[in-house]
Amino acid sequence: MTGSRGSTLAIALAIFSSFAGGDASAQTCQGIRIEIGAGEPRCLQPGAGEAFRDCPDCPEMVAVPAGRFTMGAGPKELVATVPEDQVPVTIARPFAVGRFAVTRGEFAAFVAATGHNVDGNCYRIGEPRRSQQRDWRSPGFAQDDRHPVVCVSWHDAKAYVSWLASSTGKRYRLLSEAEREFVTRAGTATAFWWGSTISTGQANYDGRIAYAGAPTGEVRHATVAVDGFLPNPWGLYNVHGNVWEWTEDCWNEMNAGNPGDGTARSSGDCSVRVVRGASFYNYPHTLRAARREREPADSRVITFGFRVARTL
Repeated sequence: MTGSRGSTLAIALAIFSSFAGGDASAQTCQGIRIEIGAGEPRCLQPGAGEAFRDCPDCPEMVAVPAGRFTMGAGPKELVATVPEDQVPVTIARPFAVGRFAVTRGEFAAFVAATGHNVDGNCYRIGEPRRSQQRDWRSPGFAQDDRHPVVCVSWHDAKAYVSWLASSTGKRYRLLSEAEREFVTRAGTATAFWWGSTISTGQANYDGRIAYAGAPTGEVRHATVAVDGFLPNPWGLYNVHGNVWEWTEDCWNEMNAGNPGDGTARSSGDCSVRVVRGASFYNYPHTLRAARREREPADSRVITFGFRVARTL
């Protein structure tokens, strides 16, 4: 009789626990508890680099911590530009960010599911006119489905995150430029997350010129796989080089006036959007964490891709 009463009590406690908000692992979670996919609970430690995804074709994501940082280039940073003035930023809550830039395979799944029209000329910066022959499937150099998608406009990137949010029920979006610099730095304050110099063994860029006394290096003329090179301390790959990444922000000439809370700027020249990270086509100083550039939102360029964020 006692055993029966004990079993009944145990079952009742288990039912109560499920209604109260989760299992024992959730109750002892020392990080943040998030829902993945169709409802799987996970306990993640922001900044630890543990990856998750919400569906088989969804980007791999990592949780990053809240924190404060100084956006922009320090006074002694070589080849810093006027638009890289310093402002304080506070990210109040952890969020999730793509471990990699969105891949060609992930983008193909979106196009197949939605029929999104990505037709249109894709070009190389500096060309007199846009090429009719290039597109995201064939940008003019060899890629496979583990390479970052290129030849996508800001509008294409927005359509992708809208589809991802709708199909998963999660709050997917583009990163703000402040968030993009925050996750690039991953708690560091140097020009690159690993330090003040750079080599082509650390990132994909045009190595014909040197930066900060480092040697010249390789010129690849193409993207590498999204998991090329080492990840930064928060588990993000290729935050410097490989492809420029669209952010949500409208272009403003200075960091001054940035909201300072990690949100995107919705005022300024919104026909032009901020891109971050630089590409295989750029010289090393352009890959610095503070570097800001702009491009018309409807441009499709062989060096432009994007990375996604998810609000937790």
